[in-house]
Parts: sequence; structure tokens; C-alpha cells
Amino acid sequence: MSNDSHPALQTPLVKTLGCDLPIMLAGMGGVARHKLAAAVCEAGGFGVMGMVREPVALIEAEVRALRELTDRRFAVNLIPASTKPDLLRDQVAACLRLQVPALVLFWDVDKALVRHLKEEGVQVIHQVGSERDADLALEAGVDVLIVQGYEAGGHVRGTTSLFGLLPVIAAKSPVPVVASGGIASGRALVAALALGAQGASLGTALLATHESNAHPHHQECVLAAGADDTLYTTIFARNWHEPAPVRVLKNAVTEGKYRHADPDTIIGQQDGQPVYLYSTDSPLADATGQLDDMALYCGQSCGQLDQACSAAERIASIINEATELLRSW
Repeated sequence: MSNDSHPALQTPLVKTLGCDLPIMLAGMGGVARHKLAAAVCEAGGFGVMGMVREPVALIEAEVRALRELTDRRFAVNLIPASTKPDLLRDQVAACLRLQVPALVLFWDVDKALVRHLKEEGVQVIHQVGSERDADLALEAGVDVLIVQGYEAGGHVRGTTSLFGLLPVIAAKSPVPVVASGGIASGRALVAALALGAQGASLGTALLATHESNAHPHHQECVLAAGADDTLYTTIFARNWHEPAPVRVLKNAVTEGKYRHADPDTIIGQQDGQPVYLYSTDSPLADATGQLDDMALYCGQSCGQLDQACSAAERIASIINEATELLRSW
């Protein structure tokens, strides 16, 4: 794609990742599959596929499908702490066998895994939510840090706002730092760059796009919401290794409707599997059942969004607004 962005947007991150624009796709499990990742790559960003706890066969199929749509560099997102050791081993082996160029890791820092991947020539990107996790990731030798703020949708690692945490980590990081949480506009991107980020990882902004694998109803809810409609909660933790906090849209579950319900209640189906009450599963494109009672992940950036569009259009809108703002200065 042609790149008419402001020179300030050509950060070192762009060269590090091998993309044209300082935009990463957040590796949203189930939502960020090959269509969305490829669309982000083709738009000049860096595509990441969310393969958390997914079987090896799906990883293989998704990587093949992605490569049929783009020849750009990409990454696969895994979360070691929430994955059974045998499955994680097989996932990593599959990524190495498929020559996946980069892996995005999240939650606890697995230093041994980071070092193993580096030894195999894989670029390692680690998302962190605290200064301590950033220190551990840097000690392990990661190539890029994603700093996630409390504003972010989905699983939230820390308790500090992006703009409180970002400048602290950026000031001491020897590797590029990417901002995550509350960014869905050019103004927000420029603000993050001003605080030391070299790019942004977008989740909510790209969930509500045509290529996203999120259910249309989920997308509609995100587009209709404002920041005050989101909630930080630990209620959706059924298939997670700990009662980890997430940011979702408020619904009957968060308001206590199911307080006395059997936790084994099945509220829907997707990907050929049941979706249980309190599950971390968000409604995907093929989901059926009580969609409003599933985990409707949404970051506080939702207020910056008003309509669905293609991933390329979303990225172009953000980059164009950032470029106009930078030029006006």
C-alpha cells in the first residue's frame, strides 16, 4: 500500500516488525483469525492471530489460510500460563515447524520459553501490564514490549492506566514499546507516541470490522457503547487458570442475574463446542444461543468508534487523523 503518513509515524517499530505502519492487531482469541490478520497486514500494519489454547490443527489451518492472503510478516499469540503444558509444547512446536516469524506472549513471563524461541530465531513480543512484568520480559530478551493499560478490553493484566504506565516503561526499555488500551483514533495514537510508544496494538477498534471473526451482534454492541458501559470484572473466568480480570460490556451476568445458577449451564454453541456460563469465550461469528450473556469484550476506546468498516478503512482513518494532527502542529 502507499504510505503518505507523517514521518513521525515511521518509528523504529516499523522496521523491527517489517510493516509499513505502527499498528499491530491485538491477538484476540477467536476474533483475530486469518481474515482479520491478513487484512491488517495488507493495510500496512502487523497482523497477529489469537491462538490461545487452540488445537494444533487449527493453528496449522489458520497459518496456511493467512499465507494464501498475504506474504507479509505476522505473529501468533499464545498465553503460556492459561495453556496446559502438553498443548503449549505442541503449539510452540507447530509454530516453529510452520516457520511463524514472530510470537506474541501474554500474562506471566515464561523466561525459558522466551529464550527457547529466541534461540530458534523467532521474534518475541511480550504484552505486559506492570513495570515488574516489563523488567522480567526484558531480562528474558524479548524484542518488543506491548504495554497494556487498565482501559483495554479482554483480559487485563495490570491495574494502571496506559498513560500512567507507558512513560515509565518506555523511558527504560531498550526495545520498541507498543501501547495497548484506549486507542481507536489518530489523536489517541499521537498521545501514545508522545509518551514514548512507537506504535499501538488495537483490539476493540479492529474487533468491529468486516474481517473480524467476532459475532455481528458483539460488534454492534461495541459500536453502540461508551466507555462507561464497560466493566472491569473477574466474573468471566470459567476456563482460565485463575480468576483473572477482564474488561467487558455490562450485561445480565455482570449484574448478577445468574448469581444462583448452575455454573455448568450451557448458554450457547460455537466452533462446534458448548459455551458455558461465566466462560471466557466471547461470541464468534458462528455463535448461537444467549449471545448477550457471553463475555462481550470491549475496551474503553469504544466511545471513539461509531460504525463498522473494513480493517483497512479503520487503520487508514487512524493514520490519516494522526497525520493531520501532527502536520497541524
